[in-house]
Amino acid sequence: MFLAASLSGAAEEKAFSYTPELHGVIRARWEMNTNSGMQRFRVRNARLTVGGKIHPSISYFFQTEYDNSVMQILDAYGKFDITKGLYAQAGQFRMPFGVEPFRAPANYIFANRSFMGNQIMNYRAVGAKVGYAIPHTPLTLEFGVFNPYTITFTGGQKWSKDVTYAGKASLNLPEGFKLDLGYGSIKPNDHGLRANLIDGALSWENSNVLVAAEYMLKNYCGGHQKSTHSYVAYVDWHKAVKWGAFNRWSIQGRFDGMTDHLELNKMVEQPGRKRATIGSTVTYTYKAVHADVRLNYEKYFDYKEGGYSPDVFVAEVVFRF
Repeated sequence: MFLAASLSGAAEEKAFSYTPELHGVIRARWEMNTNSGMQRFRVRNARLTVGGKIHPSISYFFQTEYDNSVMQILDAYGKFDITKGLYAQAGQFRMPFGVEPFRAPANYIFANRSFMGNQIMNYRAVGAKVGYAIPHTPLTLEFGVFNPYTITFTGGQKWSKDVTYAGKASLNLPEGFKLDLGYGSIKPNDHGLRANLIDGALSWENSNVLVAAEYMLKNYCGGHQKSTHSYVAYVDWHKAVKWGAFNRWSIQGRFDGMTDHLELNKMVEQPGRKRATIGSTVTYTYKAVHADVRLNYEKYFDYKEGGYSPDVFVAEVVFRF
């Protein structure tokens, strides 16, 4: 028995490598406001990630973003696999809440994020979380506690009597359905205003179609601000093709919106808005690398920016290595 355990441990040690894995994503685009005629070229994302293991049950992850000539650390954490399905993680990372906020630039379905993912709950912070994919069940649970300030807030790691926390439950259902539920409480500023959030998301996916919808409620404590409601629903149809270098083609449609919103980390009020997006993408994908060429058109409702409705046509290329 001792010999079997020793051989098993030796095989496990041999199965992993100390060599770090380096990945990155570049998103370059051309945008035009179809109402004002204004246009621009942008590098929307330039990210580098380094991750790896120092033991079969101990891993690390580090991610940076090059933005407007400034290099910003987005993620920096270590993770311990305690037992099968159970792990603990500490450092700087995104709070475990919602589905849209967790979508990474390399895996965006649309050129621009939903209002829910970009405005309502776009928070990374310093803290710790535990996660448990319960063995022999389709349920995964996550819960984390963090400094109240986001990483973009000056003094984000200073002493405080307050904390921010968030939790999430994900349930894989039969026939390709998935249900996500979450609760969070944030206080990312020095102004004493806290908000509590509730989230629910339902998706269905097969080999050619992904259909998803998500709703998020943001309630501001103290009754000084009306609650914010945000929602998103979309469909992505895709198929394998052989078009030169490209091996996948997809067509997407989305409708998303939010009511009036208070951005807590800056204490800035944002007016409500609605938007419809249609688009198509051709992709080359092979294992961990892919390249996308994407076209999107966004039509806004009940919202103006600089005197114009910010309707926009976007052509972008995405490289993930």
